[in-house]
Amino acid sequence: MQVSTVPRIAGALLFTPQPYVDERGFFSRTFDADVAREAGIDPAGFAQDSLSRSARGVVRGMHIRRGRGEAKLVRCSYGAVFDVIVDLRPGSATYGNLESFELRGDEQVSLYVPAGCAHGFQALTEPADVAYRIDRPHDPSEDVSIAFDDPELAIPWPLPVTSMSARDKKAPSLAEAKAILA
Repeated sequence: MQVSTVPRIAGALLFTPQPYVDERGFFSRTFDADVAREAGIDPAGFAQDSLSRSARGVVRGMHIRRGRGEAKLVRCSYGAVFDVIVDLRPGSATYGNLESFELRGDEQVSLYVPAGCAHGFQALTEPADVAYRIDRPHDPSEDVSIAFDDPELAIPWPLPVTSMSARDKKAPSLAEAKAILA
């Protein structure tokens, strides 16, 4: 497994596996505790795994948590997604930077999203499954959404948005979310 940094987001990492491919399909290691440890991530620090399935065009995000935040390792396990992270950590050398990736089930690349970064994605395929490994239990009182179409973010979503949660539809602007996070 190869680990590379994300230059525009300090502390974000991409974990690229080397799948074994043959006539049956492929086999891929999607998490390796030794590789995570070598990259500076405590593999025992994850508290839960989650999975989402989304129809093509669905946007989930932009999400962030108040308090200590939430670090996560995300991977598209099936299909493809346009994945976005935004650094909202005051004092970070990459504060305010946005980076996007296409995560694909046929590649199984994992993205490490540091605590304090907003995260979201749009499903590019029908369906798209995203696996999350999260570093602490969920507390809904800490959830903060940011408007996916906030002009300050100017995220270039590749498809028309077909659906999103009621919470995400009512999400405040980036400026309002920053005030909530402060």
